[in-house]
Parts: sequence; C-alpha cells; structure tokens
Amino acid sequence: MTLMPTLALVTFGLSETLLMIGVLMLLFGAKKLPMLARGFGQGIRNFKGELKAPPDEEDDGADR
Repeated sequence: MTLMPTLALVTFGLSETLLMIGVLMLLFGAKKLPMLARGFGQGIRNFKGELKAPPDEEDDGADR
C-alpha cells in the first residue's frame, strides 16, 4: 500500500470546480455569488494583513 502525496488529496480538476460552482449557484443564486466572493477575499486579505502586522505590546494587567 503506497501513501498518496498530501497535495494530490487537495487538487481539484475542471469537472469538480464546475460542479462546485453549479452547487453554489443553486444554493445562493447568481446575484449573491460576487458579493460572497468579495467578502471571502476581503476576509483573506485581513487575515494575511494581521499575520504580517507587528505584534502589539503585551498587556500584563498592571494598569488596572
């Protein structure tokens, strides 16, 4: 028994991608998809920005 590489488990082909887009269109409608994608993209940008930001000073609770 051989182990498949991890990357092979997360790749999607054209048919899988089209199927996912079709299911999303059925669930949310064609008008909502751009809004959902925009919100998803903004969330990813915010997350990446927070990862790159310098850490704030640690609050040790001494000023309470």
